[in-house]
Amino acid sequence: MVRLSTQYPFYLKLMRTDRPIGTLLLLWPTLWSLWLAAAGIPDPKNLIIFMAGCFLMRSAGCVINDYADRHIDPHVNRTKMRPLAAGHVTEKEALALFAALAALAFILVLFTNWLTILLSFGGLALASCYPFMKRYTYFPQIVLGAAFSWSVPMAFAAQQNALPAEIWLLYVTVVIWTVVYDTFYAMVDRSDDIKIGVKSTAILFGDGDRMITGLLQLLVLIALAMVGHRFELSAWYYVSVVFAGGLFAYQQYLIKDRRQDPCFKAFLNNNWVGAVIFAGIFLHYFVNN
Repeated sequence: MVRLSTQYPFYLKLMRTDRPIGTLLLLWPTLWSLWLAAAGIPDPKNLIIFMAGCFLMRSAGCVINDYADRHIDPHVNRTKMRPLAAGHVTEKEALALFAALAALAFILVLFTNWLTILLSFGGLALASCYPFMKRYTYFPQIVLGAAFSWSVPMAFAAQQNALPAEIWLLYVTVVIWTVVYDTFYAMVDRSDDIKIGVKSTAILFGDGDRMITGLLQLLVLIALAMVGHRFELSAWYYVSVVFAGGLFAYQQYLIKDRRQDPCFKAFLNNNWVGAVIFAGIFLHYFVNN
Protein backbone atom coordinates (compact mmCIF):
# COMPACT_ATOMS: atom_id res chain seq x y z
CA MET A 1 0.00 0.00 0.00
CA VAL A 2 2.87 2.34 0.82
CA ARG A 3 4.53 1.58 -2.53
CA LEU A 4 1.26 2.21 -4.36
CA SER A 5 0.97 5.67 -2.83
CA THR A 6 4.57 6.56 -3.67
CA GLN A 7 4.41 5.09 -7.19
CA TYR A 8 1.06 6.63 -8.09
CA PRO A 9 2.60 9.66 -9.92
CA PHE A 10 4.79 7.33 -11.97
CA TYR A 11 1.80 5.18 -12.93
CA LEU A 12 -0.02 8.28 -14.15
CA LYS A 13 3.03 9.29 -16.16
CA LEU A 14 3.29 5.78 -17.59
CA MET A 15 -0.34 6.19 -18.72
CA ARG A 16 0.61 9.57 -20.32
CA THR A 17 -2.07 11.44 -18.40
CA ASP A 18 0.21 14.47 -18.72
CA ARG A 19 0.07 14.17 -22.52
CA PRO A 20 -3.56 13.86 -23.64
CA ILE A 21 -2.83 14.19 -27.37
CA GLY A 22 -3.03 10.42 -27.92
CA THR A 23 -6.42 10.22 -26.22
CA LEU A 24 -7.70 13.09 -28.35
CA LEU A 25 -6.45 11.52 -31.59
CA LEU A 26 -8.26 8.33 -30.61
CA LEU A 27 -11.36 10.21 -29.47
CA TRP A 28 -12.06 12.27 -32.60
CA PRO A 29 -12.72 9.35 -35.00
CA THR A 30 -14.81 7.78 -32.23
CA LEU A 31 -16.98 10.88 -32.02
CA TRP A 32 -17.21 11.09 -35.83
CA SER A 33 -18.49 7.52 -35.85
CA LEU A 34 -20.97 7.91 -33.01
CA TRP A 35 -22.52 10.98 -34.60
CA LEU A 36 -22.69 9.38 -38.05
CA ALA A 37 -24.09 6.12 -36.66
CA ALA A 38 -26.76 7.97 -34.67
CA ALA A 39 -27.55 10.63 -37.29
CA GLY A 40 -26.45 13.32 -34.86
CA ILE A 41 -28.07 12.09 -31.64
CA PRO A 42 -25.87 9.40 -30.06
CA ASP A 43 -27.08 7.43 -27.08
CA PRO A 44 -25.71 9.26 -23.98
CA LYS A 45 -24.74 5.88 -22.49
CA ASN A 46 -22.65 5.04 -25.55
CA LEU A 47 -21.10 8.49 -25.52
CA ILE A 48 -19.94 8.07 -21.93
CA ILE A 49 -18.74 4.51 -22.51
CA PHE A 50 -16.69 5.39 -25.57
CA MET A 51 -15.20 8.57 -24.15
CA ALA A 52 -14.06 6.71 -21.03
CA GLY A 53 -12.98 3.76 -23.17
CA CYS A 54 -10.75 5.99 -25.30
CA PHE A 55 -8.94 7.21 -22.21
CA LEU A 56 -8.54 3.72 -20.74
CA MET A 57 -7.41 2.01 -23.95
CA ARG A 58 -5.02 4.78 -24.91
CA SER A 59 -3.56 4.60 -21.40
CA ALA A 60 -3.29 0.81 -21.66
CA GLY A 61 -1.62 1.18 -25.06
CA CYS A 62 0.97 3.56 -23.62
CA VAL A 63 1.75 1.16 -20.78
CA ILE A 64 2.22 -1.87 -23.02
CA ASN A 65 4.20 0.27 -25.47
CA ASP A 66 6.65 1.26 -22.74
CA TYR A 67 6.86 -2.36 -21.59
CA ALA A 68 7.71 -3.44 -25.14
CA ASP A 69 10.28 -0.63 -25.43
CA ARG A 70 11.77 -1.04 -21.97
CA HIS A 71 15.18 -1.97 -23.42
CA ILE A 72 14.98 0.63 -26.22
CA ASP A 73 13.74 3.75 -24.45
CA PRO A 74 16.90 4.21 -22.31
CA HIS A 75 18.86 4.75 -25.55
CA VAL A 76 16.53 7.43 -26.99
CA ASN A 77 16.89 10.98 -25.70
CA ARG A 78 13.15 11.71 -25.81
CA THR A 79 12.14 8.55 -23.92
CA LYS A 80 15.02 7.72 -21.58
CA MET A 81 13.26 9.29 -18.57
CA ARG A 82 9.98 7.40 -18.99
CA PRO A 83 9.05 5.64 -15.71
CA LEU A 84 9.83 2.11 -16.88
CA ALA A 85 13.02 3.08 -18.71
CA ALA A 86 14.25 5.08 -15.71
CA GLY A 87 13.47 2.25 -13.27
CA HIS A 88 10.70 4.03 -11.36
CA VAL A 89 8.19 1.29 -12.27
CA THR A 90 8.92 -2.44 -12.45
CA GLU A 91 8.00 -4.70 -15.34
CA LYS A 92 5.46 -6.58 -13.19
CA GLU A 93 3.83 -3.31 -12.15
CA ALA A 94 3.56 -2.19 -15.75
CA LEU A 95 1.92 -5.45 -16.84
CA ALA A 96 -0.47 -5.33 -13.87
CA LEU A 97 -1.43 -1.76 -14.74
CA PHE A 98 -2.01 -2.72 -18.38
CA ALA A 99 -4.24 -5.61 -17.32
CA ALA A 100 -6.22 -3.40 -14.93
CA LEU A 101 -6.82 -0.71 -17.58
CA ALA A 102 -7.84 -3.29 -20.21
CA ALA A 103 -10.18 -4.95 -17.70
CA LEU A 104 -11.85 -1.63 -16.87
CA ALA A 105 -12.33 -0.91 -20.57
CA PHE A 106 -13.85 -4.37 -21.06
CA ILE A 107 -16.26 -3.81 -18.19
CA LEU A 108 -17.48 -0.68 -19.96
CA VAL A 109 -18.01 -2.64 -23.19
CA LEU A 110 -20.21 -5.12 -21.30
CA PHE A 111 -22.83 -2.36 -21.08
CA THR A 112 -23.23 -2.30 -24.88
CA ASN A 113 -24.21 -5.36 -26.96
CA TRP A 114 -22.76 -8.69 -28.08
CA LEU A 115 -21.47 -7.40 -31.43
CA THR A 116 -19.52 -4.61 -29.72
CA ILE A 117 -18.20 -7.02 -27.09
CA LEU A 118 -16.92 -9.38 -29.78
CA LEU A 119 -15.28 -6.51 -31.66
CA SER A 120 -13.55 -5.37 -28.48
CA PHE A 121 -11.31 -8.46 -28.57
CA GLY A 122 -9.99 -7.35 -31.94
CA GLY A 123 -9.25 -3.90 -30.55
CA LEU A 124 -7.36 -5.36 -27.61
CA ALA A 125 -5.32 -7.62 -29.90
CA LEU A 126 -4.34 -4.69 -32.14
CA ALA A 127 -3.44 -2.46 -29.18
CA SER A 128 -1.36 -5.24 -27.62
CA CYS A 129 0.64 -6.23 -30.70
CA TYR A 130 1.33 -2.76 -32.11
CA PRO A 131 4.27 -1.90 -29.80
CA PHE A 132 6.18 -4.98 -30.94
CA MET A 133 5.76 -4.36 -34.69
CA LYS A 134 8.62 -1.87 -34.97
CA ARG A 135 11.02 -4.80 -34.53
CA TYR A 136 9.70 -6.73 -37.52
CA THR A 137 8.27 -4.29 -40.07
CA TYR A 138 8.74 -0.79 -41.41
CA PHE A 139 4.96 -0.35 -41.19
CA PRO A 140 4.14 -0.27 -37.46
CA GLN A 141 2.20 2.92 -38.24
CA ILE A 142 -0.32 0.86 -40.23
CA VAL A 143 -0.87 -1.42 -37.23
CA LEU A 144 -1.33 1.65 -35.03
CA GLY A 145 -3.80 2.99 -37.58
CA ALA A 146 -5.73 -0.27 -37.51
CA ALA A 147 -5.85 -0.07 -33.70
CA PHE A 148 -6.84 3.62 -33.53
CA SER A 149 -9.50 3.08 -36.22
CA TRP A 150 -11.09 0.12 -34.46
CA SER A 151 -13.38 2.50 -32.60
CA VAL A 152 -15.17 3.13 -35.92
CA PRO A 153 -16.80 -0.32 -36.27
CA MET A 154 -17.22 -0.55 -32.50
CA ALA A 155 -19.12 2.75 -32.36
CA PHE A 156 -21.45 1.69 -35.18
CA ALA A 157 -21.93 -1.70 -33.55
CA ALA A 158 -22.84 -0.09 -30.24
CA GLN A 159 -25.21 2.44 -31.80
CA GLN A 160 -26.81 0.35 -34.58
CA ASN A 161 -25.97 -3.23 -33.59
CA ALA A 162 -24.82 -3.58 -37.21
CA LEU A 163 -21.79 -2.90 -39.43
CA PRO A 164 -22.99 -1.11 -42.57
CA ALA A 165 -20.64 -1.32 -45.55
CA GLU A 166 -19.89 2.41 -45.69
CA ILE A 167 -18.14 2.37 -42.32
CA TRP A 168 -15.14 0.61 -43.82
CA LEU A 169 -14.44 3.65 -45.99
CA LEU A 170 -14.30 5.71 -42.82
CA TYR A 171 -12.14 3.03 -41.19
CA VAL A 172 -9.57 3.11 -44.01
CA THR A 173 -9.60 6.92 -43.97
CA VAL A 174 -8.66 6.97 -40.30
CA VAL A 175 -5.95 4.33 -40.87
CA ILE A 176 -4.29 6.48 -43.55
CA TRP A 177 -4.59 9.62 -41.44
CA THR A 178 -2.95 7.80 -38.51
CA VAL A 179 -0.08 6.64 -40.72
CA VAL A 180 0.55 10.28 -41.68
CA TYR A 181 0.63 11.79 -38.21
CA ASP A 182 2.53 8.89 -36.67
CA THR A 183 5.12 9.21 -39.43
CA PHE A 184 5.60 12.82 -38.30
CA TYR A 185 6.00 11.47 -34.77
CA ALA A 186 8.52 8.87 -35.97
CA MET A 187 10.50 11.58 -37.80
CA VAL A 188 11.31 13.05 -34.37
CA ASP A 189 13.12 9.86 -33.34
CA ARG A 190 14.44 8.83 -36.74
CA SER A 191 18.16 9.28 -36.01
CA ASP A 192 17.92 7.38 -32.70
CA ASP A 193 15.77 4.64 -34.25
CA ILE A 194 18.26 4.06 -37.05
CA LYS A 195 21.08 3.63 -34.52
CA ILE A 196 19.23 1.06 -32.42
CA GLY A 197 17.60 -0.79 -35.32
CA VAL A 198 13.97 0.19 -34.77
CA LYS A 199 11.81 0.35 -37.91
CA SER A 200 9.23 2.95 -38.96
CA THR A 201 7.65 4.52 -42.02
CA ALA A 202 9.80 7.60 -41.38
CA ILE A 203 12.91 5.46 -41.94
CA LEU A 204 11.37 3.61 -44.88
CA PHE A 205 10.28 6.81 -46.66
CA GLY A 206 13.68 8.45 -46.15
CA ASP A 207 14.08 11.59 -48.24
CA GLY A 208 10.68 10.93 -49.77
CA ASP A 209 8.92 11.46 -46.45
CA ARG A 210 7.49 14.88 -47.31
CA MET A 211 6.21 13.82 -50.71
CA ILE A 212 4.71 10.54 -49.48
CA THR A 213 3.02 12.04 -46.42
CA GLY A 214 1.70 14.84 -48.62
CA LEU A 215 0.20 12.33 -51.06
CA LEU A 216 -1.30 10.38 -48.18
CA GLN A 217 -2.84 13.58 -46.82
CA LEU A 218 -4.37 14.24 -50.23
CA LEU A 219 -5.76 10.72 -50.19
CA VAL A 220 -7.25 11.37 -46.74
CA LEU A 221 -9.01 14.49 -48.05
CA ILE A 222 -10.42 12.58 -51.02
CA ALA A 223 -11.57 9.79 -48.74
CA LEU A 224 -13.19 12.28 -46.35
CA ALA A 225 -15.08 13.78 -49.28
CA MET A 226 -16.24 10.29 -50.24
CA VAL A 227 -17.39 9.73 -46.65
CA GLY A 228 -19.44 12.91 -46.90
CA HIS A 229 -21.07 11.63 -50.08
CA ARG A 230 -21.81 8.18 -48.62
CA PHE A 231 -23.42 9.66 -45.50
CA GLU A 232 -25.16 12.45 -47.45
CA LEU A 233 -23.57 15.23 -45.42
CA SER A 234 -24.13 18.90 -46.21
CA ALA A 235 -21.88 21.86 -47.02
CA TRP A 236 -20.96 22.31 -43.36
CA TYR A 237 -19.03 19.07 -43.52
CA TYR A 238 -17.26 19.89 -46.78
CA VAL A 239 -16.15 23.24 -45.36
CA SER A 240 -14.54 21.32 -42.51
CA VAL A 241 -12.71 19.12 -45.03
CA VAL A 242 -11.34 22.27 -46.68
CA PHE A 243 -10.13 23.50 -43.27
CA ALA A 244 -8.50 20.10 -42.72
CA GLY A 245 -6.71 20.55 -46.03
CA GLY A 246 -5.35 23.88 -44.81
CA LEU A 247 -4.07 22.22 -41.64
CA PHE A 248 -2.39 19.52 -43.71
CA ALA A 249 -0.65 22.22 -45.77
CA TYR A 250 0.56 23.85 -42.55
CA GLN A 251 1.90 20.50 -41.35
CA GLN A 252 3.86 20.11 -44.58
CA TYR A 253 5.35 23.54 -43.97
CA LEU A 254 6.35 22.50 -40.45
CA ILE A 255 8.22 19.38 -41.59
CA LYS A 256 9.99 21.04 -44.53
CA ASP A 257 13.38 21.01 -42.81
CA ARG A 258 12.74 17.73 -40.95
CA ARG A 259 13.75 19.29 -37.63
CA GLN A 260 12.56 17.48 -34.51
CA ASP A 261 10.51 20.19 -32.77
CA PRO A 262 8.54 21.27 -35.88
CA CYS A 263 7.90 17.61 -36.79
CA PHE A 264 6.49 17.04 -33.32
CA LYS A 265 4.40 20.18 -33.69
CA ALA A 266 3.04 18.82 -36.98
CA PHE A 267 2.07 15.63 -35.17
CA LEU A 268 0.28 17.60 -32.44
CA ASN A 269 -1.53 19.75 -35.01
CA ASN A 270 -3.56 16.73 -36.09
CA ASN A 271 -5.72 17.22 -33.01
CA TRP A 272 -7.20 20.20 -34.84
CA VAL A 273 -7.82 18.09 -37.94
CA GLY A 274 -9.92 15.72 -35.87
CA ALA A 275 -11.71 18.64 -34.23
CA VAL A 276 -12.65 20.45 -37.44
CA ILE A 277 -13.97 17.27 -39.08
CA PHE A 278 -16.09 16.60 -36.00
CA ALA A 279 -17.31 20.20 -36.11
CA GLY A 280 -18.44 19.68 -39.70
CA ILE A 281 -20.32 16.48 -38.84
CA PHE A 282 -21.84 18.04 -35.72
CA LEU A 283 -23.02 21.17 -37.58
CA HIS A 284 -24.54 19.09 -40.36
CA TYR A 285 -26.84 17.25 -37.95
CA PHE A 286 -27.38 20.25 -35.65
CA VAL A 287 -28.62 22.41 -38.52
CA ASN A 288 -30.59 19.72 -40.31
CA ASN A 289 -32.22 17.89 -37.39
